[in-house]
Amino acid sequence: MTSTETSTSAPTTEPAPTASALDARAYDLDRSHVFHSWSAQASLKPLVIAGGQGSRVWDHSGRTYLDFSSQLVNTNIGHQHPRVVEAIKKQAETLTTVAPTAANLARGEAAERITDIAPVGFNKVFFTNAGADAVENAIRMARIHTGRDKVLSTYRSYHGNTGAAIVATGDWRRIPNEYAHGHVHFFGPYLYRSDFWATTPEQEAERALHHLRRVIEAEGPGSIAAILLETIPGTAGIMIPPPGYLPGVRALADEFGIMLILDEVMAGFGRTGEWLALDAYDVVPDLITFAKGVNSGYVPAGGVIISDPIAATFDDQVFPGGLTYSGHPLAMASIVATIEAMNEEGIVDNAATIGTDHIAPGLAALAEKHPVIGEVRGTGVFWALELVTDRETREPLPAAAMGRIKSELIARNLIPFTMENRIHVVPPCVVTPDEVAEAISIYDDVLGSL
Repeated sequence: MTSTETSTSAPTTEPAPTASALDARAYDLDRSHVFHSWSAQASLKPLVIAGGQGSRVWDHSGRTYLDFSSQLVNTNIGHQHPRVVEAIKKQAETLTTVAPTAANLARGEAAERITDIAPVGFNKVFFTNAGADAVENAIRMARIHTGRDKVLSTYRSYHGNTGAAIVATGDWRRIPNEYAHGHVHFFGPYLYRSDFWATTPEQEAERALHHLRRVIEAEGPGSIAAILLETIPGTAGIMIPPPGYLPGVRALADEFGIMLILDEVMAGFGRTGEWLALDAYDVVPDLITFAKGVNSGYVPAGGVIISDPIAATFDDQVFPGGLTYSGHPLAMASIVATIEAMNEEGIVDNAATIGTDHIAPGLAALAEKHPVIGEVRGTGVFWALELVTDRETREPLPAAAMGRIKSELIARNLIPFTMENRIHVVPPCVVTPDEVAEAISIYDDVLGSL
């Protein structure tokens, strides 16, 4: 064929990659270029997740997993809820981003939906990108409002991985990150491993409150800006506060002029079978932090719900904080759609019913059968199995055994959330009774193989 002749042959095309090739490429790219949080990088073997729907996810090859981790306890509305996906698409077609200094309808509507859920007397929302910077800004607000510096939080807690939030965290992760100042820790209630020699929930609450009073007195009440608590500690063990504890903390805060910040990042927006976990307790804080379940992480979002007196502090005084993506329109649209869908579809009620009628009896039956389960505790779709080598001594199950349990659960196509010596049973709020039964059967099989 000469240079003036035209070829009529079809152009060559590369064959589409196979599903297994896509899984391999995703894994190889991850291992070559992605740096993972809280991990020694060389030993990681992450699952490939390509898609999801409701309480299930799958890889490119079609292997499907029952997601009883809700990823990081955040996909409360489940994966790929069509109403939320559509809201993000619609907002993207209208306006993808706008500066936080502007007024935007999606942002205003999201704030209105959130304050409608909050206790009376909360009418303003400061939007952040996630839970950690929500905690960061709540601490800042409390310090400026009170003119004080110290923040008290519990040893069994997790509040995020930014400057003040990680130091407010009580677990080991704060220790290599202690650069922020003004943080003091105390012991909260945890009857199963009581630090107060308590034998009843009432004793645990009373003695934990006495301990907190003594810490306040020893630190100097006039120096303390805030007490920061997860309403129900999540990563630390899903420890339900005993009756009277949270109201008692509120009373101590009022006595000494201290702000109470309740961290609802993990426990909020349906997770406990309530819109906010605090709704189940006779307590109203001064600041509420949120993220995760507010839109199931479809677009990163978090924030601080601000009580009217603290909001008024900044009517004529500049708040010295801000974020480029505060109230990002895509995130705001997803929040509005999430809250509307959860309302109209009864998703919060479903979480409560599933917890009472299915998860609670299912886990209790496992505890009857398997001596390795030391305690079952939780509410809604927010539960923990604490595993022990001996029920009498309550010695925690060692890390090697927990590693085997996690591997065996994944091998049976269930994605678990494990932490220390615990399995956290934390499916999406849309989980069905059949899916709970399926998960209970898998837990039963794995625990029986120990």
